[in-house]
Amino acid sequence: MHFDAADFRVVEVDLAHDRLELHWRDAQGQPLASIDGLRHWGDGQGRELLFATNAGIYDRQFRPLGLYVEEGVALRPLNTARGSAGAGNFSIQPNGVFYVDARNHAGVVATSDWRERRIEARLATQSGPMLVVDGAINPAFDEQSDSLKWRSGVCARAPQQVVFAVSEAPVTFHAFARLFRDELGCRDALYLDGTLSRIYTKADGYTGAAAVMVKPYAGMFAVFVDRRATE
Repeated sequence: MHFDAADFRVVEVDLAHDRLELHWRDAQGQPLASIDGLRHWGDGQGRELLFATNAGIYDRQFRPLGLYVEEGVALRPLNTARGSAGAGNFSIQPNGVFYVDARNHAGVVATSDWRERRIEARLATQSGPMLVVDGAINPAFDEQSDSLKWRSGVCARAPQQVVFAVSEAPVTFHAFARLFRDELGCRDALYLDGTLSRIYTKADGYTGAAAVMVKPYAGMFAVFVDRRATE
């Protein structure tokens, strides 16, 4: 997609037909660490990877920095710490949580509202900052900023329509937020990460940051298909 003088890869996941998953570690507790590692793990289980992208910001121990839920199990707790914006993107307020609940409905909610909403999450990842909040661009973003990064994000345009995007070149936060609000039609959208972010699809391979920029990931979103179903 071309928007506002920049190019983006956009992937839509229809939860009525495809099962969105989160993966961090294998059965032995070892981090999968990369999309290639995720793909090889799936191959070993007779599953073919159709789509994957990194699922948010992580700490120096390569653990998700905030709430992280896989198949209804919270592997990392909600992070309500409020550091200064200079402490990193996660600290820019508001930050938030992307989730898919037990009814297979997706959404993005501010961290401050998470506990009150009492969402029964099948999967969830906390990241930050939020790009769009109730239809408005995050007021922390400066339209004249010269901070350009590869950027990735996610929204739920409808309860079963999840939209992921990654820039194909460095852009500002404000420009990336406008993509989600003005072009993709999202009322709430969450930043996933920058600089190292990539999207993989079976059809088109990798898009986003150059391979040399990529570091080990923690959680990753994925859509698989059972190979037996395609034979």
